[in-house]
Amino acid sequence: MTLSFPSYFVACPHGRPRCLFTSAILLLGVILAQPSWAMHVVFVSPGKLDEPFWRDADEGLQHAAASLGIELELLHAERDHLAQLSLLRDVAERPVEQRPDYLLVTADKQVLPGQLELAEGAGIPIFTAYNGVQPKERDLLGYPRQRFQYWLGSLVPDAEEAGFLSARALIKEAQARWPGTEDDVLELVAISGDRGTDSSQRRTRGMVHAVSRFPRVRLRQNVYGDWQQELARYQTPILLDRYPHTRLIWTGSDLMAFGASDGVRASGRVPGQDVLLSTINMTERATRALLNGELHVMVGGHHLAAAWALVVLYDYHNGVDFAESDGLEMSKSMFALFDQEMAQDYLGYLAAGHPEVDYCRFSKVCNPALKGYDFSIGNWLSAARVATLRSTARGSALGDDPNGVHDAGNVAEQRQ
Repeated sequence: MTLSFPSYFVACPHGRPRCLFTSAILLLGVILAQPSWAMHVVFVSPGKLDEPFWRDADEGLQHAAASLGIELELLHAERDHLAQLSLLRDVAERPVEQRPDYLLVTADKQVLPGQLELAEGAGIPIFTAYNGVQPKERDLLGYPRQRFQYWLGSLVPDAEEAGFLSARALIKEAQARWPGTEDDVLELVAISGDRGTDSSQRRTRGMVHAVSRFPRVRLRQNVYGDWQQELARYQTPILLDRYPHTRLIWTGSDLMAFGASDGVRASGRVPGQDVLLSTINMTERATRALLNGELHVMVGGHHLAAAWALVVLYDYHNGVDFAESDGLEMSKSMFALFDQEMAQDYLGYLAAGHPEVDYCRFSKVCNPALKGYDFSIGNWLSAARVATLRSTARGSALGDDPNGVHDAGNVAEQRQ
């Protein structure tokens, strides 16, 4: 017998034993019996399997799925927007009994119209996260549950808020570092994501809005790094040569921030001293860079948008329709400006082995008294602290023997 496995058998980040244990259980279920899941969701990720932001997004999805008893299938387009369509087409063409209950997509790179057509044709409910409908697409797509009846709705982080918060904090840092009058100009250059993604455009608008509030600051140029570290590394020395008095570099993502940091060094300057940098994304490397001064500003939290979408779909699947309280197209504040304490908390969670956060606490079905969804990163960090404390206490109770049993994954491995 030949068995084929979806990507959730191989997509467990960080090589955690818990993921190995979960995969073993799933494999046993395939061999011995049909798994009895409450619902089955396929997520089509635009990112790469090893890309830090999307790796963190995958982990959040896996934790949410485990908490809520959801069968989760992760598919990665590897930054190929056409693959986002082909992957979804493959799912839509499966035999009816093998199709998921829901599709989760990101509305990335203007592929949403094609994805909605495929889902509608296959009769699979589809939900969008991360990006909203662009104005030029609205006439074609309309609104959820209208022309496309299987399009349930969307959940979008307030990306304009992220751009604004990060730029404002960066400018305030610079004004404290280099005080002066309105005549003492602070020059800023920006490296945005791309021209075709809603979240990128909104982050940039937020940045421009923040700059407009500070008379001393001049935005000299905004370029597009296409979310790539290498491209930002190439662009930065050119920008610094063109605008030699630049003190501030605003970036739309962590990888572009690291590319910009490399470019600053290549130009003979020191990041955090001669030039201050900001970023959006709370990856582990970015968090450490914030603490060591390579980055001066970090805003994050939106990597969990897909995990939050699973919570919304879980509630919908169990009879609580988000449209009644939050509308069909939800925009939620998911970002926070990280300070030293928040950064240390997050690194503590990572050091504890990424313990599984309980997403049932965010669900209206699990908690009928909830009146609205709180998808803020502060709310998630509170849950992560609980998970960290439980993990630490469990580890202490089991002893510090490196060969000892520390979680269910190790139990499974020792029994083999």
